[in-house]
Amino acid sequence: MLNKININPDRQKLIVYIVLTVVTFTVFWQVNQYDFVNFDDQVYITGNSHIQSGITLDGFRWAFNTRYADLWHPLLWISFMVDYQLIGLNAGGYHLTNLIMHILSTLLLFWLFNRMTGTIWRSAFVAAVFALHPLHVESVAWIAERKDVLSTFFWMMTLCLYVYYTEKPAIKRYLLVLFSFVLALMSKPMVITLPLVMILLDYWPLKRFESKKGNLILWQLREKIPFFILSVVLVIITLYAPDMPDIKQFSLGSRIANALVSFVIYLEKTFWPHDMAIFYPFPDQIPIWKVFFASLLILLISATVISMMKRLPYLFVGWLWYAITIAPVIGIIQVADYAMADHYHYLPSIGIAVMLAWGIPLFFPRESTRKNILFPATIAILAILAVLTWRQCGYWKNSFELWNHALKVTKDNNVAHINLGVVLIDEGKIDEAIDHYNKAIRIAPDYAEAYSNRGLAYKKTGQYQYAIEDFSKAIRLKPDCSPAYINRGNAYSELGQYQRAIEDFNGALRLKSVYADVTYNNMGNVYNKLCQYQMAIQDFSKAIRLKPDYAEAYSNRGFAYANLGRYQMAIEDYNKALCLKPDNVEAYSSRGAIYAKLGQYQPAIQDLNKAIQLQPDYTLAYNNRANVYLNLGNKELGCYDARKACALGNCKTLEAAKGKGYCH
Repeated sequence: MLNKININPDRQKLIVYIVLTVVTFTVFWQVNQYDFVNFDDQVYITGNSHIQSGITLDGFRWAFNTRYADLWHPLLWISFMVDYQLIGLNAGGYHLTNLIMHILSTLLLFWLFNRMTGTIWRSAFVAAVFALHPLHVESVAWIAERKDVLSTFFWMMTLCLYVYYTEKPAIKRYLLVLFSFVLALMSKPMVITLPLVMILLDYWPLKRFESKKGNLILWQLREKIPFFILSVVLVIITLYAPDMPDIKQFSLGSRIANALVSFVIYLEKTFWPHDMAIFYPFPDQIPIWKVFFASLLILLISATVISMMKRLPYLFVGWLWYAITIAPVIGIIQVADYAMADHYHYLPSIGIAVMLAWGIPLFFPRESTRKNILFPATIAILAILAVLTWRQCGYWKNSFELWNHALKVTKDNNVAHINLGVVLIDEGKIDEAIDHYNKAIRIAPDYAEAYSNRGLAYKKTGQYQYAIEDFSKAIRLKPDCSPAYINRGNAYSELGQYQRAIEDFNGALRLKSVYADVTYNNMGNVYNKLCQYQMAIQDFSKAIRLKPDYAEAYSNRGFAYANLGRYQMAIEDYNKALCLKPDNVEAYSSRGAIYAKLGQYQPAIQDLNKAIQLQPDYTLAYNNRANVYLNLGNKELGCYDARKACALGNCKTLEAAKGKGYCH
């Protein structure tokens, strides 16, 4: 906003780079301390065995071939694999990667507009609004939305390389632009609009149209057609998606009405960022006056900027940047059951910032007025945005805060009730969770996930029949609801109805469930209960192949090997389980029991001591240690442990010891 400062331009630019970096890093730094959230983070990272295999050749093949999570974005998967290879499941590291990508995109954005226009402070304003707007918290703080910050980084890189190419057209420079665009496409399909934005920038501020008046269409086609071809290919890949029956389908009329209203709401939230939530429910009805007002406003602004496009080209370019980049995600083509999403504002907001940066100074023609009024006002506005963004980041602290806030700022949000219920179940607050699931069902009686989750809550309280009824309802509403099959199978297993449990687990596997590793592990447990240990080993091995660090599956397979008398293989599995999960009480106890059978009493006692140390009321460990001491002739310690186990509810060893005259 300042054109003349008594500092040379290079130092001014350096100051901008430093301030943008430091301020953005400071405002968002708190996310480094936050955890994963229970909305897509499990699908993308914490429950994704491909990511948790780290950097492997098979992982690269999977990343480029999969349509997992319904989109093709191989670079996103590879970025998560790199993070996992470096930091495991430390959520702070993933947040930090997102923040770094956001800062880099901000700096590239400043470079881009400064290079094109030669105006440092207007370009700095555009970059600052992008960096600090509260609506962009979702793209940065939500680990699963890595695709936003990653694709935007390559979007900015592509445009920077494009400007570099336009300054001195050469095939090498052109190929660099094309390559960067490919990387952007492999990060998120939303960037398909980038070729259109290139054409806008050709008009202003690059002003390439002025030197190509004779053959505009031919020139643009020849230069941009490879980009359009790549965009069309990705559109085909994206639209060729499997059916998603869990999403409530809305009529075309409803989607168009919502798109028009959402288009204006994004504008409203640009200037007044309020009531931001991770999920905005699709409205059952949209008042016709809202649709009419939104349509009229869009037409008026569009007509105005078009009428002034020659005199004020930056308004025209900024408005079309906003409209074009938001069009693919405005919801006319339905890919989800929400009305809008904050992260869709991430790229389009740049267009509005451009309109403000070059439009507002028109009202302050005098240089002194700009310095004395406009510059301080701009700093104040950016400071307010920074405070609002810092506050908005706080709602991403954990899943409870996130969904609790969503319920406060939205109405009839069944998804928020469901996900808050998941948090409450994890905290052991089952009754509160069931209350939220009941509310979700009242809002959306045909939403399968609510029944599936309520069934899980009933199962945790031992109300297996209620649980099975809810799982069955979920399956009727959504025949491919794999979690409902898995959880109903677990409920049947608890009731001893093992054949039904196996049928449900097989049903989940036929659906190519993303929880296949868990399903195989659960089915293996059923075979263990049926004493079909070889079948159990086969299923546990499949679970381990899908998830090589699956500690529970190693422990369960160790149990099956032990029952087949294959003690060394059992010990190896328990060793692996304990390496992956050092606090696995059952693994210590079971390995100790095997050592005892092999006559290796000292390591047996060490393992059983460790199990009791980790869980002082673990009855089986006391019984096993009692048997070891009795076999060693130490009746005092053996009887003490046997009595301890009996006091905890299992008197089997004590009674056997009394029968042999060891204990009185």
